Amino acid sequence: MRNATQLLELKPERLDVGEFSRQPLSVSGLAFVADVSGALYWPAENALIVADLHFEKGSAFAARGLMLPPYDTSATLERLAATLDAYNAETVVCLGDSFHDNGADGRMCAQDRETLAILQEDREWIWITGNHDTVIPECFGGHVLPELNVSGLIFRHEPAQGRVTHEIAGHLHPAARVSFHGHVIRRPCFVGNGNRLVLPAFGTYAGGLNVLDDAFAPVFGSDGVSVLVMGQEGLYPIASRLLKED
Repeated sequence: MRNATQLLELKPERLDVGEFSRQPLSVSGLAFVADVSGALYWPAENALIVADLHFEKGSAFAARGLMLPPYDTSATLERLAATLDAYNAETVVCLGDSFHDNGADGRMCAQDRETLAILQEDREWIWITGNHDTVIPECFGGHVLPELNVSGLIFRHEPAQGRVTHEIAGHLHPAARVSFHGHVIRRPCFVGNGNRLVLPAFGTYAGGLNVLDDAFAPVFGSDGVSVLVMGQEGLYPIASRLLKED
C-alpha cells in the first residue's frame, strides 16, 4: 500500500514510470488513451487532441500590468512537441481557447511562431474556435472550425448543456482536489462519464476549476463521473469519495 507521502506526490511506486503515463479510456464505445501531459490520443485516427492551450496568456496579463514570466507559450509548445513526438500523430485537434485572445498573434514572438509551424508540418491541424479565440488568424495555418464531427463523435470547445453523449470538449479546465490520509493536493484532471469527456487545460498558465464546482453539474448531472488525475509522473484514477471542494 502506498504511504501518505507517495500519495501526496502522486508518483508511481515502481521504476517503470512509463506504465503510469498513459491510461486507456472509452468515450461512447470508442477507445482513447489519456496522456499525463493532459492530451488525449485517438489510436483509430492517429489523432492527438488538446484543449485550452491559451497561447500568450502571459503577455495578455502583462498588457494589463500583471507581470508574469513571459515564457508560457514557449513552455506549452515544448510540452506539445514532446507529446507529439511520443505518439507521432498525423492529426492534431485543438479544442478552442488555443490563443488567450484574438490579439495573441500580434504578441507571439517569431521563435514561437516558427516552433508552431514546425509542429504543423506534414500534419493535419484543426483549430476549434473558443470563447477566447473566436477568430484564428490565417497566419497560423490549419483548418478552422466551430466544431468537428468524426465517426459521430463531436469535438467542441464548450460542453453542451444537458444529457449529451458522443462529445469531447474543453473549456472548463477540470481539476481535482484530493484528500489522502489528511494530505490534500490539487491537480488538473480528465473527467468523464463514459459518454462524454472534458479534457484538462494544456496551457502552462491555464489553471483549473474544481470538478465539484456547480459549473460541472449541467454537464454530468448526477450520473456520476470518473476522474483521472495528472500526477508528477503518471495518471491516476481517483475514487469520487476522495474528491474535496475548494
